[in-house]
Amino acid sequence: MTSTTDHAAIGRKDLIDIESLSGEELRFILDKTPLFKDVMRRKTKKVPVLRGKHVLTLFYEPSTRTRSSFEIAAKRLSADVTNFTVSTSSVVKGETVVDTISTLQSLQVDFIIVRHSAAGIANLIAKHSPASVINAGDGFHAHPTQALLDAYTIEERLGGVAGKRVIIVGDILHSRVARSTSMILRKLGAKVAVLGPGPLIPDERHDDIVALRDFKEAFEWKPDVIYLLRIQLERQKDQFFPSLHEYHRLYGVTDDRLKHIRKEGIWIMHPGPVNRGVELVDDVMHYEKCLINEQVENGIAARMSVLYWLQLGSLKREDG
Repeated sequence: MTSTTDHAAIGRKDLIDIESLSGEELRFILDKTPLFKDVMRRKTKKVPVLRGKHVLTLFYEPSTRTRSSFEIAAKRLSADVTNFTVSTSSVVKGETVVDTISTLQSLQVDFIIVRHSAAGIANLIAKHSPASVINAGDGFHAHPTQALLDAYTIEERLGGVAGKRVIIVGDILHSRVARSTSMILRKLGAKVAVLGPGPLIPDERHDDIVALRDFKEAFEWKPDVIYLLRIQLERQKDQFFPSLHEYHRLYGVTDDRLKHIRKEGIWIMHPGPVNRGVELVDDVMHYEKCLINEQVENGIAARMSVLYWLQLGSLKREDG
């Protein structure tokens, strides 16, 4: 599955964020993703890429989609998987992250997939563990595998990312998805705009990201994709808008907006889980250009590609 042209893309130990990845590394992961998607559609859905390897999922925050996606990805690569349940561990007794990793390292794991509410924890773990660490979301900072699956989904359905116009709608301030996905799209040549309540649009936004005031401006901007973010009330210490009903009226995909979206042929994306009646109306889920379910399927394939890429990096370091 590799060639001599892939050499520059292989060798990294961890995946912490999108910003640090080179163009060659991004292209390697994205180009290998459809091969793993093909594996998922075979009668026998396994390949021996990680046979004999041990993957540990370490989630300090609740997760259904991301955790199960990583678990399925690892098992389809023939790895053994251990899910570490924080709520029943010594963490609740005050054990530090570093002490937890030291304890778990006795399991001789090869990969650690970590989600934590504090930014930088994945990087901290990577520095204290010989295992390859994958950031599955750290605070408001980064969610690199979500960005990779989003970019792949756009490439697959729209024929590429370069030149496409993508509007990210919602709570940009508290969203690691917005940060990582906007970063990868801009790296791949897309134009990115944001729309949401004023207090939820960060002032330190990059100069090449357009800030839109309302859906009227958004539709005039002629987007190819509208990417809706989940309202993360659990991350908001202050109330940034009067009510969920008011949010839906101003920034959600309502029935009327869906009519315009369908007329213009705009694609809809969302990282999940969806708050129906807030970010979107039910009919969006049945819209022919809604990519939300495809994002879930592509997430498994993209994470298989990431695990494969890091495994090649491990083998390269051993040979070096």
